[in-house]
Amino acid sequence: MSQNQNITLSLPRELLRRIKRLAVDRDTSVSSLMTETLARLADDDRRYGAARKRALAALRAHRSLGTGGRPTWTRDDLHAR
Repeated sequence: MSQNQNITLSLPRELLRRIKRLAVDRDTSVSSLMTETLARLADDDRRYGAARKRALAALRAHRSLGTGGRPTWTRDDLHAR
């Protein structure tokens, strides 16, 4: 089971007022709202990093297009009507 750790967070007064109102509207606490939001941010960052890693690996894979590295068409072929 994970333990929570308290932190000190300094926010502009108007932003804190808006966050408190949002927490009340969602029937939750400011702490729960912040935890949920920060967890989502961390998860999004982790998933982005994994997707980036997969994309770079795919670029390095050099998949064959069956052309042997040479185009089988000419510019005129591509622009023929």
